[in-house]
Amino acid sequence: MTLDLTGELAAARVLGIIRGTDTAAAIATGVALLQEGVRIVEVALTTPGALRAIEAIRAAAPVGALIGAGTVLTAADVADVAAAGAHFVVTPAVVESIPEAVRRGLPVAAGALTPTEAYTAVRMGASAVKLFPASLGGPAYLRALRDPFPELPLVAVGGVGLAEMPAYLAAGAIAVGVGGPLVGDAASGGDLDALRVRARAYLAAATDRPVS
Repeated sequence: MTLDLTGELAAARVLGIIRGTDTAAAIATGVALLQEGVRIVEVALTTPGALRAIEAIRAAAPVGALIGAGTVLTAADVADVAAAGAHFVVTPAVVESIPEAVRRGLPVAAGALTPTEAYTAVRMGASAVKLFPASLGGPAYLRALRDPFPELPLVAVGGVGLAEMPAYLAAGAIAVGVGGPLVGDAASGGDLDALRVRARAYLAAATDRPVS
């Protein structure tokens, strides 16, 4: 059964992005995010030992959670993350990994900024478009991009803090992808307790629930 990445992102509304400097810390970060209820997590390949981290986080993931690989640029990268068990791939741009992932049956959230890039990514088979860096144009740009492409599944990524998240969702983003503002320094050996607090805050904002 093919994974409906667009539907999963739209339901979860929050994609946690792990980019760190330590393999063990990245794994601990992923596990903590999952324990707090973040259902979709991406590990950037720029993280040392990223493939091992993907394997370990997936092994610890509850049923229904999705573990993806980010910064997937080449066909070789796709082969590596597929072997590691990634459920999906994320790219920072319109690159060769998109059609290769599609060929392998791995759904893609493809990085794009301009209308041409977004359209091209979808034509190449991307399931969703990662508007990156979203902070460059903000929610107003995302809303404008949707005018000619009302069905385009956009995920706002890059500089999306907790305060900005509701505006992106109101502008039509199906989800937000959050790295630094959510993860902080946890994936490099920082405070996991603080990470957990931030995770609860993001999930509350995604569902308009008060933070417990």
